[in-house]
Amino acid sequence: MEESKKIVAENIIRLRTSLGLTQAQLGEQLNYSDKSVSKWERGESVPDVFVLKQIADMAGVTVDFLLNAHSPDEVIEPENKKAHYSRRFIALTVIAGIWALAVLLFVILWILGIISWIVFVGAIPISLITLLVLNSVWGNRWNNVYIISALVWSIIALVYLSALDQNWWQLFLLGIPAQIIIIFAFSIKKKPKTQEKT
Repeated sequence: MEESKKIVAENIIRLRTSLGLTQAQLGEQLNYSDKSVSKWERGESVPDVFVLKQIADMAGVTVDFLLNAHSPDEVIEPENKKAHYSRRFIALTVIAGIWALAVLLFVILWILGIISWIVFVGAIPISLITLLVLNSVWGNRWNNVYIISALVWSIIALVYLSALDQNWWQLFLLGIPAQIIIIFAFSIKKKPKTQEKT
């Protein structure tokens, strides 16, 4: 039993460091304290199967990887490595499609005698909304801070440029409290469980 705990402990350390996380960061993501993670990594206790599954999913490996011994020079090959590439290309393809439609609309309007550059400015928030949805499903939630911030400022810029003759520069003042709210909203952290779990 002690040997099994040692194997699991070594594998948790290995996966945590490969993810570039501290014990506190891993604990936060799993909703455990860094003391619990430290106990797991010292082999004093083993996380339950649900936590092992969470750790394995984070690193893109199977739970079986955590339970078996590996040589130190063995490369961690995430099972979902190909999925990351396809997700990135899906996102790029969708955004490229949005910009292709913007170019098409611009050309149609140009043929009709209307030169409207605002079409390209309008494509920016649409692209950011799409990126936000895809990142919420597949990506790191912390990237949403930057995406939402860019979305707010791009919408303000779109409204301002749409009514450029009105010179509504005051609209940009709305971005300041919006930016503060976004930062505070993403700074709210889930309180980690303080009880020690084995």
